[in-house]
Amino acid sequence: MRLSDASVVIRPRNHWEAMDLGVLLSQRHRRLLMTSWAIVTLPIFALLSWALWDSPSLAVFIFWWLKPAFERLPLYILSKAMFGETPTLKQALRQWPRLLKPQLLASLTWRRLSLSRSFLMPVVQLEGLNGQARQQRLQVLLQRNAGAARWLTIIGVHLESALWIGLMVLFYLLLPQQTELDWSWQTLITATQQDWRWLEHLTNVFYVLVLVVWEPIYVACGFSLYLNRRTVLEAWDIELVFRRLRQRLASTAGVLLMAALLWVPVTQSTWAAEPVTSPDAPRLLEQPLTSQASRDSIKALLDQPPFKNKESVTRYRFGEENPAAEKAGDDKLPAWLRALLKLLEAQRFGAIATLIEVVLWGAVIGAVVLVIWRYRDWLRTFVRRRPSSTNKIDRPLPQQAFGLDLTRETLPADIAGSAESLWQSHPREALGLLYRALLSHLLHDYNMALKPADTEGQVLERIERLQQPALLAFSRNLTGHWQNMAYGHRLPPGPAQQELSDGWRELFGPGASR
Repeated sequence: MRLSDASVVIRPRNHWEAMDLGVLLSQRHRRLLMTSWAIVTLPIFALLSWALWDSPSLAVFIFWWLKPAFERLPLYILSKAMFGETPTLKQALRQWPRLLKPQLLASLTWRRLSLSRSFLMPVVQLEGLNGQARQQRLQVLLQRNAGAARWLTIIGVHLESALWIGLMVLFYLLLPQQTELDWSWQTLITATQQDWRWLEHLTNVFYVLVLVVWEPIYVACGFSLYLNRRTVLEAWDIELVFRRLRQRLASTAGVLLMAALLWVPVTQSTWAAEPVTSPDAPRLLEQPLTSQASRDSIKALLDQPPFKNKESVTRYRFGEENPAAEKAGDDKLPAWLRALLKLLEAQRFGAIATLIEVVLWGAVIGAVVLVIWRYRDWLRTFVRRRPSSTNKIDRPLPQQAFGLDLTRETLPADIAGSAESLWQSHPREALGLLYRALLSHLLHDYNMALKPADTEGQVLERIERLQQPALLAFSRNLTGHWQNMAYGHRLPPGPAQQELSDGWRELFGPGASR
């Protein structure tokens, strides 16, 4: 390791600046780090998933537990790249089996859950220490950097989890709307575990992809903390300064040598002319100042102003004040006025504290009231799970939804018969008639609070709260065909047309729409 070949500036840094240096270092070599990590970890993850297909959680847990073995490869790449010897991808992959040998069992057992893992890993891999030598080295390194190393792991766990959840949410947002409607909590609970096993393996894949991006950054931050600690302990920056000075003086060494040779005879003659004063000379023995007397004199000076000013303050004081001037001014005031000022001074801070407390409690109560008022409709939904048939809807009923007229006067007397007559010639109008009639029944017969801006999914959620399985099943079937026709221009097949007409008659009777 040659400090002069370092690819970054060697100097002492604080903990967060050192970790920021690790992030920059990982970005500089991100292609090599991410590619090597993916080549090593993805086949192992695929093998674990294939062998433990019936236990996805166990597969991802074993993969997570093996992370210290995978982290040795990014550390090797960063340690070489730090000092100008960046390996190729082929060279790094060839070195990985050799990197696994030292203390792998300890790294995967009692050291696995160490919060300082990334900071202490270079001690084993780069310094090759073990046993008592390793313990002594760790005591020195962890004197000031233990907290930063632990915080790095804690922040890394939260960031890793956030990225994992973010990928799953992104996947959910990219699902088609029809698939999203079919995924309800009831279907997830009632479905067998085997039906959703592919989804668990998919979430495991998301976690592995997150590690491809994040894990090299985590290793780089721990490595930069380790380098910063060694810079402080071993004074690498000072060593580099002396090396630069030596390089500058190497070119002028000959001139300095000639000057020294010319200067030696002159100094010898000067020293010969001057008398030599020994430590036992009478002039030095008669000095009255001894070491103890000098220490006592220095201590006496430091205990006096301006080095030490002792002052006892028993009241609050703001800014720079002059006590002597205040005392002189107070003496000119009447006695009753001085007593009043002292009383106000003693009570003003209690009054200010009480006022601040009242203002804060008022702000909290106001915020709670504002939140309740802002989300009153949402809270009303949870407080009243089932709408009462006796309650009246105070606000006017909407006349349209999804561009459909919901007034009863526009509906025919026989909904199912009219739909059957329209299936052959105008199937779109037939399906629209059934869906419009369903919304009209929900609005007028079930007192459902429909809004013009509601979506089909929100309407199904409100139907589900009615706790009527037959109505819910028919509504889901009709909504699915309605969405296929409205957004995908796909008409329902012949059996489905007859099924919708028969389902309407079973729910609302053979002929009446009102």
